[in-house]
Amino acid sequence: ADEPVSALDVTIQAQILNLILELKEKYSLTILFISHDLSVINQIADKVMVMYLGHIVEMASTKNLFSNPRHPYTKSLIETAPQIFRKNKNKVLLKGDIPSPINPPSGCVFRTRCHKAKEICSNEKPKFKEAATDHEVACHFND
Repeated sequence: ADEPVSALDVTIQAQILNLILELKEKYSLTILFISHDLSVINQIADKVMVMYLGHIVEMASTKNLFSNPRHPYTKSLIETAPQIFRKNKNKVLLKGDIPSPINPPSGCVFRTRCHKAKEICSNEKPKFKEAATDHEVACHFND
Protein backbone atom coordinates (compact mmCIF):
# COMPACT_ATOMS: atom_id res chain seq x y z
CA ALA A 1 0.00 0.00 0.00
CA ASP A 2 1.81 3.10 -1.24
CA GLU A 3 0.64 6.21 0.66
CA PRO A 4 -2.97 4.91 0.81
CA VAL A 5 -4.21 7.68 3.13
CA SER A 6 -1.95 10.62 2.20
CA ALA A 7 -4.50 12.88 0.53
CA LEU A 8 -7.56 11.93 2.56
CA ASP A 9 -9.61 13.81 5.09
CA VAL A 10 -8.70 12.81 8.66
CA THR A 11 -12.05 11.05 9.20
CA ILE A 12 -11.77 9.02 5.99
CA GLN A 13 -8.10 8.34 6.80
CA ALA A 14 -9.10 6.82 10.15
CA GLN A 15 -11.75 4.65 8.48
CA ILE A 16 -9.24 3.34 5.91
CA LEU A 17 -6.63 2.64 8.59
CA ASN A 18 -9.21 0.81 10.70
CA LEU A 19 -10.24 -1.27 7.67
CA ILE A 20 -6.61 -2.16 6.94
CA LEU A 21 -6.07 -3.19 10.57
CA GLU A 22 -9.27 -5.29 10.54
CA LEU A 23 -8.23 -7.07 7.32
CA LYS A 24 -4.73 -7.62 8.69
CA GLU A 25 -6.13 -9.25 11.83
CA LYS A 26 -8.92 -11.22 10.17
CA TYR A 27 -6.77 -12.76 7.43
CA SER A 28 -3.39 -12.78 9.24
CA LEU A 29 -1.96 -10.53 6.54
CA THR A 30 1.43 -8.97 6.20
CA ILE A 31 1.11 -5.57 4.59
CA LEU A 32 3.90 -3.49 3.11
CA PHE A 33 2.71 0.00 4.01
CA ILE A 34 4.63 2.95 2.54
CA SER A 35 4.13 6.37 4.11
CA HIS A 36 5.86 9.62 4.98
CA ASP A 37 3.41 10.23 7.81
CA LEU A 38 5.02 9.09 11.05
CA SER A 39 1.76 9.24 13.00
CA VAL A 40 0.22 6.77 10.53
CA ILE A 41 3.27 4.52 10.70
CA ASN A 42 3.18 4.60 14.50
CA GLN A 43 -0.51 3.61 14.46
CA ILE A 44 -0.44 0.82 11.90
CA ALA A 45 3.03 -0.77 11.75
CA ASP A 46 4.53 -3.59 13.78
CA LYS A 47 7.96 -3.13 12.21
CA VAL A 48 9.44 -0.10 10.44
CA MET A 49 12.12 0.29 7.78
CA VAL A 50 13.46 3.81 7.29
CA MET A 51 14.89 4.55 3.85
CA TYR A 52 17.07 7.34 2.52
CA LEU A 53 17.77 7.62 -1.22
CA GLY A 54 16.34 4.13 -1.68
CA HIS A 55 18.66 2.58 0.93
CA ILE A 56 17.43 1.08 4.19
CA VAL A 57 19.20 2.89 7.02
CA GLU A 58 17.29 1.53 10.02
CA MET A 59 14.89 -1.30 10.79
CA ALA A 60 13.18 -1.98 14.12
CA SER A 61 9.93 -2.71 15.85
CA THR A 62 7.73 0.38 15.87
CA LYS A 63 8.09 0.76 19.63
CA ASN A 64 11.90 0.54 19.49
CA LEU A 65 12.21 2.85 16.53
CA PHE A 66 10.10 5.64 17.98
CA SER A 67 11.48 5.34 21.52
CA ASN A 68 15.15 4.99 20.58
CA PRO A 69 16.02 5.88 16.98
CA ARG A 70 19.65 5.05 16.20
CA HIS A 71 20.33 6.47 12.73
CA PRO A 72 20.85 10.26 12.44
CA TYR A 73 18.28 10.44 9.61
CA THR A 74 15.64 8.61 11.65
CA LYS A 75 16.36 10.84 14.65
CA SER A 76 15.87 13.93 12.52
CA LEU A 77 12.60 12.60 11.06
CA ILE A 78 11.19 11.93 14.51
CA GLU A 79 12.50 15.13 16.10
CA THR A 80 10.97 17.28 13.36
CA ALA A 81 7.62 15.46 13.41
CA PRO A 82 4.66 16.89 15.32
CA GLN A 83 5.21 17.32 19.07
CA ILE A 84 3.67 13.96 20.09
CA PHE A 85 6.81 12.07 19.02
CA ARG A 86 9.52 14.38 20.32
CA LYS A 87 11.06 13.66 23.70
CA ASN A 88 12.91 16.95 23.73
CA LYS A 89 12.57 20.23 21.94
CA ASN A 90 16.08 20.17 20.44
CA LYS A 91 15.55 19.51 16.76
CA VAL A 92 18.37 18.19 14.61
CA LEU A 93 17.55 19.90 11.34
CA LEU A 94 19.12 18.46 8.22
CA LYS A 95 21.51 20.67 6.31
CA GLY A 96 22.25 20.66 2.61
CA ASP A 97 20.44 19.39 -0.43
CA ILE A 98 19.29 15.85 -1.04
CA PRO A 99 21.85 14.15 -3.30
CA SER A 100 20.84 12.65 -6.62
CA PRO A 101 19.54 9.09 -6.30
CA ILE A 102 21.02 8.45 -9.77
CA ASN A 103 24.50 9.40 -8.55
CA PRO A 104 24.44 8.85 -4.75
CA PRO A 105 27.42 9.78 -2.58
CA SER A 106 30.12 7.19 -1.98
CA GLY A 107 30.11 5.28 1.28
CA CYS A 108 27.13 6.20 3.43
CA VAL A 109 24.39 7.76 1.28
CA PHE A 110 23.39 10.06 4.15
CA ARG A 111 26.88 11.40 4.88
CA THR A 112 26.50 14.69 2.98
CA ARG A 113 23.72 15.76 5.36
CA CYS A 114 24.85 14.02 8.54
CA HIS A 115 26.20 15.97 11.51
CA LYS A 116 28.18 12.88 12.64
CA ALA A 117 29.92 12.20 9.31
CA LYS A 118 33.64 11.42 9.40
CA GLU A 119 36.12 10.24 6.76
CA ILE A 120 35.04 6.59 7.15
CA CYS A 121 31.54 7.58 6.01
CA SER A 122 32.78 8.66 2.58
CA ASN A 123 35.06 5.66 2.15
CA GLU A 124 32.99 2.78 3.48
CA LYS A 125 29.31 1.93 3.17
CA PRO A 126 28.06 1.07 6.68
CA LYS A 127 26.86 -2.50 7.18
CA PHE A 128 23.61 -3.35 8.91
CA LYS A 129 24.39 -4.10 12.54
CA GLU A 130 22.21 -5.13 15.41
CA ALA A 131 22.02 -2.09 17.70
CA ALA A 132 19.61 -3.76 20.13
CA THR A 133 17.18 -6.66 20.14
CA ASP A 134 14.97 -6.36 17.04
CA HIS A 135 16.77 -3.18 16.00
CA GLU A 136 19.25 -2.90 13.14
CA VAL A 137 20.99 0.18 11.81
CA ALA A 138 23.37 1.00 8.96
CA CYS A 139 25.60 3.64 10.53
CA HIS A 140 29.23 3.76 11.59
CA PHE A 141 28.19 5.77 14.68
CA ASN A 142 24.90 4.23 15.84
CA ASP A 143 25.04 5.25 19.48
